Amino acid sequence: MDNAAATAWRSEMVADAAIGLTDQPKRLSPKWLYDTVGSALFERITKLPEYYPTRTETALLRSSADDLARLVPAGGALVELGSGASVKTRILLDAGPHLGAYVPIDISANFLNETAGDLRRRYPTLAVHPIVADFTRPVQLPDATHGLPKVGFFPGSTIGNLELEAAKDLLVGVRAWNNVQAFVLGADLVKDKATLVDAYDDAQGVTARFVTNALVRLAAEPDVRIDPERFCYRASWNADLAQIDMELVARNAHTARIGDVEISFAAEEPIHVSASRKYTHTTLAALAKAGGWRIDTLYGAEDKLFTVAVLVPSDQ
Repeated sequence: MDNAAATAWRSEMVADAAIGLTDQPKRLSPKWLYDTVGSALFERITKLPEYYPTRTETALLRSSADDLARLVPAGGALVELGSGASVKTRILLDAGPHLGAYVPIDISANFLNETAGDLRRRYPTLAVHPIVADFTRPVQLPDATHGLPKVGFFPGSTIGNLELEAAKDLLVGVRAWNNVQAFVLGADLVKDKATLVDAYDDAQGVTARFVTNALVRLAAEPDVRIDPERFCYRASWNADLAQIDMELVARNAHTARIGDVEISFAAEEPIHVSASRKYTHTTLAALAKAGGWRIDTLYGAEDKLFTVAVLVPSDQ
């Protein structure tokens, strides 16, 4: 990302925060969690003992890698949403030497480009086409992949971070890709409250630093006056919506400022930063149907912990 694009991106963050923090209830978009620092913190989260989704999903991907890689026809493209360090993707790339291209899409430009360089060294016959973009918006795929058969890849239960309407819109958007064959989706399942809360509020406080990073980024902007130290992190289970809510809670009453906008915080007032929705087999099937897909295969669903779902277009 060049300087002009980076400046525009920061301006968008500030404008978005001004809207979100004057809303009721207050909110920040989770997409602002992911700069270089945030992406690195999230990679640390995935290795924490409390964070079962990564190790569970990784085991499922390893045991089903051959099947999943075969979803991509020879010379086809694997397109990943929110690719991060592409750690799980390498399991499929190792099982699929027949793949022609890999398209990682991520919001963190520096992190993405470093990862893309590493992948090109590790897989010299694979065409790697990184795209810096917000995958919740329409993404223009590279011209070089236009005619290729494509399989989407969205691991990490990130689908749970989206509101239901946004999740449906994402599935609709992927379904509209030229020559899309399937969509491999990682989804966390509803389970006991203690396991869920511990996964999002670890003993080392890494998740707290990750979520607070959204405020740290905002506070670094010259026309923003907000103190991240005046907030603490809270994770809670919302049984009605079947989701973990991640919030930053004001330690005391105070005011902040974004440009000319003054923002008042009451003591204990929360900023909603992110949610992680958990699915059942029924709700996942309903989401897939709403987005133009049907579930073809579920890996691991019988354990009721986590599932890797293979979705295929509903008209096939």
